[in-house]
Amino acid sequence: MKFVVHQASKIGGRKYNQDRVGYAYTNEALLLVLADGMGGHLHGEVAAQIAVHSFMRAFGRLEQMHVKEPEVFLRATMRAGHDAIFTYAREQELGGSPGTTCVAALVQEGQIWWAHAGDSRFYLLRGDAVADATHDHSVVQQWADWGIITPEEMKTHPDRNKITNCLGGVEDMFYVDVSQPVAVQPGDTLLLCSDGFWSPLEEEELAKLSSAPDVPQSLDELISLAVQRDAVRADNTTAVVARISDTEEEHESEKPVCVMLDKQPAPENF
Repeated sequence: MKFVVHQASKIGGRKYNQDRVGYAYTNEALLLVLADGMGGHLHGEVAAQIAVHSFMRAFGRLEQMHVKEPEVFLRATMRAGHDAIFTYAREQELGGSPGTTCVAALVQEGQIWWAHAGDSRFYLLRGDAVADATHDHSVVQQWADWGIITPEEMKTHPDRNKITNCLGGVEDMFYVDVSQPVAVQPGDTLLLCSDGFWSPLEEEELAKLSSAPDVPQSLDELISLAVQRDAVRADNTTAVVARISDTEEEHESEKPVCVMLDKQPAPENF
């Protein structure tokens, strides 16, 4: 498969970076995944790490070069990450379960699938426009859906960090939204990002990634811009982007290749 991919993260104004991100590929498939550990829960960075490692491990165990049932794979792997967080919390006697959002996207056989839980987002970018995106699982998104606040007010509302769905956290509140498959078009750009990235930026700014001559540089610039706009209030700011095009580099591998940002290790005993 021919694509360019880049992932990056900045800590923003926080003491710790609880975002985690990674991608994996074979000759026939490309997987992107991102998780944003919830700062209001114990060890949010551990939950995010478990979520991303769950996807890397599942993809790394593929017996073939592609996923047999993409929707089942996305849903089951996210559920496995959710369950693993609770198991880890019990075994480590954390005194509570950490939580994390999660978003993942899979490209194979000329189609794209994506799945999410929480308010980390997936964007499908085409022709300098947002062709599709996830719908946040959050309090402010519900209020916007009901017409109580506007989409713009979502970004600055004091309750904007309250989510209604996550991996870990509360065991019975978890669910996964999985998209219908979408046919790949040449130049399609997939963007996965934490709320620290998308919140300070406009959709028009994100959409320009689809035609950027240098995708890694453009993503790095957007991450820096997001942190600059929120200044001392800046959240952890993380994204991974991939552009699918015949003009990009061919990525070939006879076995799954998994790449996590900064090669973060799996949590102990996970």
